[in-house]
Amino acid sequence: MEKQEVQREAVGCHILAGESMGEIVEKKSRFIASLKPVSSEEEALAFIDSVRKKYYDARHNCFAYLLREGGIARSSDDGEPSGTAGRPMLEALRGAGLTNVAAVVTRYFGGTLLGTGGLVRAYTQAVQQALAGSEIVAMGLGMRYKVTVDYGMTGKLQHLFAGRQIIMEDTVYTDKVEFHILVPGEAEEGIHREIMELTGAKAAVEKLCATWYPLR
Repeated sequence: MEKQEVQREAVGCHILAGESMGEIVEKKSRFIASLKPVSSEEEALAFIDSVRKKYYDARHNCFAYLLREGGIARSSDDGEPSGTAGRPMLEALRGAGLTNVAAVVTRYFGGTLLGTGGLVRAYTQAVQQALAGSEIVAMGLGMRYKVTVDYGMTGKLQHLFAGRQIIMEDTVYTDKVEFHILVPGEAEEGIHREIMELTGAKAAVEKLCATWYPLR
């Protein structure tokens, strides 16, 4: 069982828009960094396993990942000297302010030992190289609501939501209309009162949960 470093802490508020890769060569050793946005530990581990299978003939597949839920930070040196791979990779991800991200750096040994400092630099630079070619998206904190109204009030509420830049995630039509909306933090103040005034207090407004969402 390989040794892994596990931490719980506050993490960043940016995510990757998609997968990215980077590569550096240091004294004939190849360091290939693979990055992917993930939303759970299961996704992170599946990604790590897929990279290991892709580069099955490599000497090391070191990894690091950060998850917002639970503030999880986990890393592995995968046989490299302790603290020379996984931890520097975590620091590179933290330095970019990222969360919900997994990174694997694959090393093909070039025949020359790099020493502790050389390994730390190489694993850090490999992740930074992948980050340099990636799109990073800022996250905002908002609140999810469910608003239930009669059909005749649909247009008024849609106009209100559009004017306040509220995100309509889903609309369910039954005997009434259910709006499932995501209200950005800066737009939440007074939104309940505005909905009730607009509908003559005939709307059912339910606050569901706070959530992070990408700012586009």
